[in-house]
Order: sequence, then structure tokens, then C-alpha cells
Amino acid sequence: MQPNGGIDHACGVVALECDDPGDTGFWARVATARQRVGAGFALAFFSSARFPPAAVASALTDSCPGLRHAACSTAGEITRNGICEGNLVVILFPAARFRIAAHRISDIRRAGMERIVSEVGDAKRCFVESAPAERSASRFALCLIDGLSFAEEAVSAALHWGLDDIPLLGGSAGDDMRFGTTTLILDGEPASDAAIVILVETQVPFHIFKTDNFVPTPHKLVVTRSEPDRRIVHEFNAAPAAQEYARVIGMDPQSLSPMSFASHPLVVRVGGEYYCRSVQKMNPDGSLSFFCAIDDGIVMTVAEPAGMTRTTRAAFDAVRERIGGIDFVLGFDCVLRRIDARNRQVTHRIAAIYRENNVIGFNTYGEQYLSMHLNQTFTGIAFGLGQSGRSGS
Repeated sequence: MQPNGGIDHACGVVALECDDPGDTGFWARVATARQRVGAGFALAFFSSARFPPAAVASALTDSCPGLRHAACSTAGEITRNGICEGNLVVILFPAARFRIAAHRISDIRRAGMERIVSEVGDAKRCFVESAPAERSASRFALCLIDGLSFAEEAVSAALHWGLDDIPLLGGSAGDDMRFGTTTLILDGEPASDAAIVILVETQVPFHIFKTDNFVPTPHKLVVTRSEPDRRIVHEFNAAPAAQEYARVIGMDPQSLSPMSFASHPLVVRVGGEYYCRSVQKMNPDGSLSFFCAIDDGIVMTVAEPAGMTRTTRAAFDAVRERIGGIDFVLGFDCVLRRIDARNRQVTHRIAAIYRENNVIGFNTYGEQYLSMHLNQTFTGIAFGLGQSGRSGS
């Protein structure tokens, strides 16, 4: 760790954080760290409730002229202190160890799979063809996407096709649980209704992984009336959605809250595995808005989170064994996991695991993992302490 200059990791990456929008020296520290490590790219995650997106975009550009960067608003941040809210995090990647390119996909609600596949395929070809011939390295891709676009599933599938053999992970931008507007920034330009694809090549060993902690119960809810384009369910089992959901989990409909949705997630079965389809909020008319795609006829199973501390620790232990030690982890953690951890009074334990494994990242409105858009999951990429690149999923 450098005094007031962020956390230095073995691979050369530096992470800096700020919890005070009035800290006038923060961007000077970022500029100093950029020069010290020879940064070629920066990632930033920020609370838009405390750090205005336009100010973040300007500061990134002004403090580090010529440095390419991507950023997004969050629903919470993961820093060296664990799980936080109201922070700004900047991660600097040294050009000597990481070759990085970024591409913005605009108007994702109407882009269509064909256009996205074409754009990403072109970006991938340019990236691969520009690789130095004398060096062997492994590649992965990050995705930052508007978490209120209702387009994450389609975009994730299109990215998977366009990237082909390059593994993908990422997170959906948040806005501090206000559900108004999320912001993505690429090279000083803020946008919504967009996704940023970041292509990375490195000789640093890495491993892509995910972990969740829910188990299905026998209780089923069938979507009988919905608005798929808006991710709203009006009826489960031919009854008002909130009323039926509350009945099944044994609660009064008027008592439903984000804490209820985090403690009683809904999952769907795909290919023998269960994937979360988390509720975002209850609407005034008794319908339920979701973070993931829904449609009439989908059979949802009520699940119960179990053993978050145990499953999270086991996931990190397995990754550490696989890559021979963890330098740091870039993590995308669903905001509902944070809420559930708080509800079960295990936030301090999860935060301790994140600190032990040098996790830096943010709380999301959804997670991308390979071709899937997920909820109530931690997805991450762990960087090892060795020299040769290695990827996995």
C-alpha cells in the first residue's frame, strides 16, 4: 500500500477510493498513481447519489489526460474496507501487464442481436489482430451495462456470440436503489441505455468464477399475466402477483420490501441448474418488477438463501487453490446479496472474506457470466500471483 496513494497489487494494478466528494486531493492522487505504475486504462465505480456522473467524467479526463477509462454508477461499492455505500473507486491497470480496449454499444434497447454481434465481432477482430506477435497472453472481456435497460439478457447473449472464445463477465450499473437512471462513462462521455465492452489481454494468471447461496423449496409460482418488455409480473397462479408471492412466503403483502425479496428469491431451472430471477420492487398496483427477464408461462420456484458465509468462503478457497494464490479480485456482487447479508447479520463476515481476498468492485443490479444474465450472484475474476496467463470458468 502506498501512503494516501491506493493499494498496490503484485500485478501492478492500483486501486484508490474516496468517500468524500469534497476531497480535492483525490484526483491528484489518481494522477500520481497513474504515472507511478504506467497505467494504460482505468476503471471507476461510483455512487451517483454522492458523486455526480458529469463531475466524475470530467475529473477522470482532466486528471489523467489521454488515459482511456470506463466507469459506471453503482448500488454500492466494494473497497479495501469491504462492503460500502457512497464511495468512488478507481482501478488503474499498468500498460506493461494489461493490454485493454473498450467499445460502447449505444441504444441497446433497440440495437438488436445482429447489430451487437457485428459491432462486438469487429471490436474483437481489431483487438486480436493488434496483439504483439512475440508475446503469448490470455484474454477476457468485461461488460458494464445499464441496469435499468431491460436489455441485459439479449445483450449478454449477443456479446457471447460476438466474442466467441473470449469469456465474459460483468455487472449491471445501479443508481443507489433509486431506480431512476444509471450512468456509464467511456472516455469522458456519460451515457445511459448503453453497454461498455472492455477487452483485456494479460500474462497475469486469472480465473473467472461465480457463487450463489440459494436452495429451491417445493413452492412454485407460475407467471399467468405479465409485461415482458417492462419485466413486470401482474399475476402468479392467476392471482395478484404481490399477494400470491406474499402468501407463499408467509408474509403480509403490505410488508414486502427489498429485504423480503432478498430473503425469498425466485429461481428458474435452466439445463438442470437454478438461476435467480430477483424481484426489484412491488408497484402500487400490486404487481412486481423484476431485475431479470420474465414472460407468461414461466414457472418460478421460491428459494431460500442458505449459508452465504460458507458458500462464499468455499468459492474463494477453490479459486485460490486453482491459481496458486489470489493477488486481487475484480468483483460484481448483486445488491440483493448485500441486503440479504445485512438481514442475516453476516455483513461483517462477508466483508472480511472480501478483504482477505482483495476484492474491488461494486454492487450491481444484475451480473453477467459467460452468456447468462444473473441475479443474486457474485461473479468475479481472480488474478493470481504467478506470471503466465491462464483462464477458466
